[in-house]
Amino acid sequence: MEFSIKQGSPEKQRSGCLVVGVFEGGKLSAAAQALDMAAKKALSEIVARGDMTGKAASTLLLHELSGITAERVLLVGLGKASELTNKISVDILRATFGALNATPAKDAMLYLSDEGVGKDTSWVIKQAVLAAAESTYRADSLKSKPAKPATLKSITFATLDKPAATLKHALDQAAAIAHGMALTKDLGNLPGNICTPTYLAAKALALAKVHKSIKTTVLEEKDMQKLGMGSFLSVTRGSEQPAKLITLEYFGAAKTQKPIVLVGKGITFDTGGISLKPGAEMDEMKYDMCGAASVLGTMQAIAEMGLKLNVVGVIPTCENMPSGRATKPGDIVTSMSGQTIEILNTDAEGRLILCDALTYSKKFNPDTVIDIATLTGACVIALGHVASGMFSNEDKLAKELLAAGEQAHDRIWQLPLWEDYQPLLDSNFADMQNIGGRAGGTITAACFLARFTKEYRWAHLDIAGTAWLSGKQKGATGRPVPLLTQYLINRAGK
Repeated sequence: MEFSIKQGSPEKQRSGCLVVGVFEGGKLSAAAQALDMAAKKALSEIVARGDMTGKAASTLLLHELSGITAERVLLVGLGKASELTNKISVDILRATFGALNATPAKDAMLYLSDEGVGKDTSWVIKQAVLAAAESTYRADSLKSKPAKPATLKSITFATLDKPAATLKHALDQAAAIAHGMALTKDLGNLPGNICTPTYLAAKALALAKVHKSIKTTVLEEKDMQKLGMGSFLSVTRGSEQPAKLITLEYFGAAKTQKPIVLVGKGITFDTGGISLKPGAEMDEMKYDMCGAASVLGTMQAIAEMGLKLNVVGVIPTCENMPSGRATKPGDIVTSMSGQTIEILNTDAEGRLILCDALTYSKKFNPDTVIDIATLTGACVIALGHVASGMFSNEDKLAKELLAAGEQAHDRIWQLPLWEDYQPLLDSNFADMQNIGGRAGGTITAACFLARFTKEYRWAHLDIAGTAWLSGKQKGATGRPVPLLTQYLINRAGK
């Protein structure tokens, strides 16, 4: 889909569909008033009859209005300006593109970005681009007869006054984020028999070929053995698929600038290992690599933007399978840090690959390290499918991430990382055990990772509840690419 910005009078625009807003109570937006004048009060009559109340996210499609050049006009309810929230704004935009995609229009012109949909025009444009991309995304590439591509191909954000120069920049950034989210969703939705660790490595190498600012390196199991990654390798022992440790180095600033390191959990399929998961919905464990997918999507987005920042992506990726060679509950392994771990549950495997990747990240002399993982079902119980869980060993970093989440409408919630929880990980036989019991499972998982991140500022994002949807809408969401990219944009701006 192509996006552009244009100034112009709505009644004179040639478009497959012109979109204007109506506030609750029947007040027409400025663009709708201009159309109303040209159409001899046709819109006012429609509102007076009650066909369009202006209720937030309501829509009404009109055809061949007299005095209007556009083929169609879509009225969109903007609700009450005094009650507008980011959620309502996003709902309005999603409803808009849902209605547009139900028409045969190939192009549309939206007079919404400065019409009361949101308080900030740049924010509205970014959210509109993401809503448009989401509305046309398809995950049916493996079907013998995929659905026809969406008809809508071109979106113009129209303004009555001359648009600010910053809007074009916001539009370009949003398009890059949408492309990164699409990559993340594509990878997440692929089945485990296709999206293996080797497949992810190939994708990372391909990304470096397209974007010369990225350098990709892939370490094999023999390399990890030399590095002493006994914790990571304990997870992959039961699989026939070889594990990979992928690094992507993006240089957008002077090489003397310390990088921000993103570490993404890449379990391409998680059976639970010997601690086998229940069979119901086990197919969704193909999404256990969404942390890795979000790192790849974020790296693609910032490379497309040409962000003035140094960023490193670290992706430990493998399968967690049961076999005669698989790690058993009670086994003790030595991590790259030298700390020993008693593995009481082989389904708590994400932290076992992440801890070695976090130790490995020190080699990049990082400014900040953020890991992203579909880590615990307990996080889903705590926060549902709305917010991702966040932990940090520095309050300033936590506040930066919280602010970026609000900006991007990809929200997170901070949970405690208090020392009071650490004794739950104590082991009689090793330096620690890999689970802390049922209570506070999300917190004790983060506390486990914290033992490997004491030498740099670090945050952990648990995206188990937000990386994908179940049920009829089953599919990867692309989160937290908007959050990560917004955080990096903010850092580059400083």
